[in-house]
Amino acid sequence: MRIGKTTIHFRLLFTLLFAGFTAVTLLAQDTWSLQKCIEYARTNSLTLKQASYGIDLADLTAKQNRLSRLPSVNGSASGGMQFGRTIDPTTNSFDNQTISFNNYSVNVGMTIFAGGQINNSIKQSAIDLQAAKEDAAASFNNIALSISNAYLQILMAEEQLENAIKRRDLSQQQLEQTDKLIQAGTLPVNDRLDVLAQIANDEQSITQSRNLIEINYLNLMMLMQIEPGTEFKVERPQVVIPPDANPDAMAFREVYNTAVGTQPQIRANELRLRSAELDVDIARGALLPTLSAFGGIDTRWSSAAKVVDQVNDVLITQKVVFNGVEEEIQFQSQEFTFKDNPFFDQLDQNFGQSIGLSLQVPIYNNGRNRINIQRAQVGILNAKVQSDQTKQQLKNDVQAAIANARAGRRILEASERATEAAQIAFENAEKRFQLGAINNLQLLTARNNYDIAQTNLIVAKYDYLFRLKILDFYLGREITLD
Repeated sequence: MRIGKTTIHFRLLFTLLFAGFTAVTLLAQDTWSLQKCIEYARTNSLTLKQASYGIDLADLTAKQNRLSRLPSVNGSASGGMQFGRTIDPTTNSFDNQTISFNNYSVNVGMTIFAGGQINNSIKQSAIDLQAAKEDAAASFNNIALSISNAYLQILMAEEQLENAIKRRDLSQQQLEQTDKLIQAGTLPVNDRLDVLAQIANDEQSITQSRNLIEINYLNLMMLMQIEPGTEFKVERPQVVIPPDANPDAMAFREVYNTAVGTQPQIRANELRLRSAELDVDIARGALLPTLSAFGGIDTRWSSAAKVVDQVNDVLITQKVVFNGVEEEIQFQSQEFTFKDNPFFDQLDQNFGQSIGLSLQVPIYNNGRNRINIQRAQVGILNAKVQSDQTKQQLKNDVQAAIANARAGRRILEASERATEAAQIAFENAEKRFQLGAINNLQLLTARNNYDIAQTNLIVAKYDYLFRLKILDFYLGREITLD
């Protein structure tokens, strides 16, 4: 049966649409844990893709340097025509004619000694490859931290939304109770307006929380390279502050020493310092002689090349004068006829080989070699400064992380005390309101203070949790919410 192009195109389009629909469906079916979000970003993040390409390029450079130990083989072929008085390339004789010619050759070259430049280049490229891998790991760590922060921001906003909905429901219940008291003549009608205003404020808080959730989802999806509009839902684990977390007991030197051993950017700069040191050895190698071996084969063809076709015996008559008498004498000779020398016969007859050694001794190269050594030495100093700067930045980051975690803990403890006090004040206000000792406005003020305290507590809890995760990161621990 013959299948037309239209049918093939339709089947291809259907397959692509089905695959895309399946991918979107799978994306929307499951909720995403923090670990799943981080692993997805590992595969799809443009930053990490770019870092992986850096690894590929460094790997290719390392492979090229390893292969530089092997011989190089090159072939060449040329052809042309000569006019006028020219030299026959097959006989080296002069001919005044048009000659067509071809030359063929294969040459082999191999560096035997080059001042250690090849070995040092191989070592350097292996170090550069490892440094590129460390750079990719550092990029992944940065994205993992950003995703963790965005993930926690979503959980915080969702918890704030739940509290806002609860507050709105409480306001609705208070409105119903106020209406009953107004009907009973216990409260004035104007008290109903205060409750309606509170409900409006609660609705506004719900809208703000929903907007914040949407914004935080967009931030997370952008970090993960997920297209906007895709159905996406994160898991909501039980967020609990680790009971054994105590940033006040953490010593800076202990955390810093651990971070120096675990942070890939530190290792990357140390590797680049070693690579810069090899640059000096490579530059010094250019001052030493270079010994190379070479060999080759070649052959050629010319349209002027001829070979004997036939040899004929002929009798030649020659007149001579002997003692004043002219006589004719005859003698035997050979007459040759020629034909074109066949192409492959010429290639065989002109086949030649060569082999040898070449020694190149640098004497003076406009000072380039000496300058390259000095440039490499400056590169070592620059790499050392970059390494020191990275370590100093790590010191600053670790100090800030410990200080922020300690401050976050104190803020959380203060928020817990403030929330507890606001709750007691609100419960007392409810009792007094039921006894008629305070009005609706005073009750709403006490409840608003309690709501603000709860909101601050939620923010303090997630902020402190994220600060603890940063400390875990510097201690080389996996970022989880378990």
